[in-house]
Amino acid sequence: MDLTVIWAGIIAFAIFMYVVMDGFDLGIGILFPSFQVGKERDQAMNAIAPVWDGNETWLVLGGGGLFAAFPLAYAIILPATYPLVIAMLLGLVFRGVAFEFRWRDPRHRGFWDMSFAGGSLVAAMTQGMILGALLQGVTVEGRNYAGSWFDWLTPYTLLTGVGVTVGYVLLGATFLAMKVEGRAEDHAYRTARIAGWATLALMIAVSLATPLLEGQYWRRWFEMPNILFAAQVPLLTGILFFALMRSIAKRRVYRPFVLALSIFLLGMAGLGVSMWPFAVPPGITIWDAAAPESSQIFMLVGTAIIMPIILIYTAWAYWVFRGKVGEHHYH
Repeated sequence: MDLTVIWAGIIAFAIFMYVVMDGFDLGIGILFPSFQVGKERDQAMNAIAPVWDGNETWLVLGGGGLFAAFPLAYAIILPATYPLVIAMLLGLVFRGVAFEFRWRDPRHRGFWDMSFAGGSLVAAMTQGMILGALLQGVTVEGRNYAGSWFDWLTPYTLLTGVGVTVGYVLLGATFLAMKVEGRAEDHAYRTARIAGWATLALMIAVSLATPLLEGQYWRRWFEMPNILFAAQVPLLTGILFFALMRSIAKRRVYRPFVLALSIFLLGMAGLGVSMWPFAVPPGITIWDAAAPESSQIFMLVGTAIIMPIILIYTAWAYWVFRGKVGEHHYH
């Protein structure tokens, strides 16, 4: 059994869970200024109030797991993306402060609402740009990052940043459609329809641009026999998008959110097709970046205990706070 592959799967799972859990509340934050001051904004905020803070557990697990299991990758990726990582953390901190203060400082609620939206936008955009910076490749000499402070700033990273941001808006809108009532629900369905088409367009743009970055990406997607397997990802994605837009038009309650999550899962599968087995494209594989086997075994024991606990309390929190948030009553 290859422990390095297992740890790569654990990190990928943690990242996906973060996208699932925190992506929709970042999307709601980005949408916040579009909601009417008063009941609509209060409904949107109360829809995520019981769960939003725990969602970021997965970001800690993903980052900590990368540091522990793949220290070389961590030591290269962070210096390559320091400005983006700092901006992301500041955005997450500021939106967390704004979330609490908007209730406790009614006189400045408008300021805190905009701070909540701004922090959410910065966090989403920087996460997408970090992904783009990793995909486009990192300059490495020996075992160290050898690029400049702004290597991450390219048209491709801006494209991936916008793509992730719009995708989060789709998650946020479909989550709200599932959780709120009245005018806020109508607003959520309208926004989900627009965000769905925008997400489709941006996924196509990123999918066309990514194989042009590296020869290995092109070969993975377009050379035989790889194309026979890789082609299933865009095919399934197209089917899911059709089902998503149909479910939004029919105002289904749960189906749009589940389909949006499935589309994100296929997007991550597409990234896996492109990047495997590299931890830092284009030259450092997961085996090059892995910690010693004894360290991986030690951490795997702890993870086998902690991860089920995280999954159980997360599922319990969502079960307890299931149902819709009405216009006149809250969780």
